[in-house]
Amino acid sequence: MDEVAKAIIGKRKVLEDVMLSLLADGHTLLEDVPGTAKSLMVMTFADTLGCKYRRIQFTPDLLPSDITGTYVYDEKDNEFKFRAGPIFANIILADEINRAPPKTQAAMLEAMQERQVSIEGVTHKLPKPFLVLATQNPVEQEGTYPLPEAQVDRFFQKFSMGYPSREDEREILIRRMGRGKDQVDVKVTTSPEKILAMQQVVERVHLDPALLTYIVEIVTRTREDPRIIVGSSPRGSLATFKLSRARAVIAGRDYITPDDVKSVCINCLAHRLILKPEPRIRGVMPEDIINKILAEVPVPAI
Repeated sequence: MDEVAKAIIGKRKVLEDVMLSLLADGHTLLEDVPGTAKSLMVMTFADTLGCKYRRIQFTPDLLPSDITGTYVYDEKDNEFKFRAGPIFANIILADEINRAPPKTQAAMLEAMQERQVSIEGVTHKLPKPFLVLATQNPVEQEGTYPLPEAQVDRFFQKFSMGYPSREDEREILIRRMGRGKDQVDVKVTTSPEKILAMQQVVERVHLDPALLTYIVEIVTRTREDPRIIVGSSPRGSLATFKLSRARAVIAGRDYITPDDVKSVCINCLAHRLILKPEPRIRGVMPEDIINKILAEVPVPAI
């Protein structure tokens, strides 16, 4: 995170959130207006992690085979050979993912959930670790498509970068002037093998049974709120569980506290909720509902 902070200034909380997804082995969706350094952050993370990285620019004419790859006839060997697409990498930047049509979005579902792709009846496993960091522009912008609910549910987290403060934006300009170039040089700090080892550390974090009940109660209440059509799926419970463990690891602990659970709920659950038209028109946000649930559910004493 210190290395990435050389390029991404004043966004330590955002960098921590990306690290949570990396440790929890889950995908992240970044939604914000253009120009807030979403792509730069993902590229810098990939450089620092020492992983194989690919960028996929989603466009309205992008085909599923452009992502997964296809079989190409080899005249020399007189046979069809598989040519892997850009999805075969450790870190995938799915840039402006909501500009592609639904058929192409469907090609991402199997890769994101099963960590594999099926082409011409043959299943190809994706490398480990495998992490999709997708960016999307707000749906109100021209040329965007709302992502299918099933695909949105595959993302562990959804959050925004936000604009920098005046002081941070001035620091961005000062550092750019000092470098004399656009590119930020960062050091490689880890490797795919080390990342897999770190993910195994997260699996050993202790979780009190009372906190399991706490997580289930929060998620269940999202389905019972009268303002919601669709609440969080069980995948939301699993994501909250895994992200809470990852947060404990970043904090240097081998056990989870209620604060770990609370801190990940907004990013983890808000994008899974579908509100009824009336509260949505009144300006009610999924984040408001989750904050209300967190205020009402009794915190276990552990």
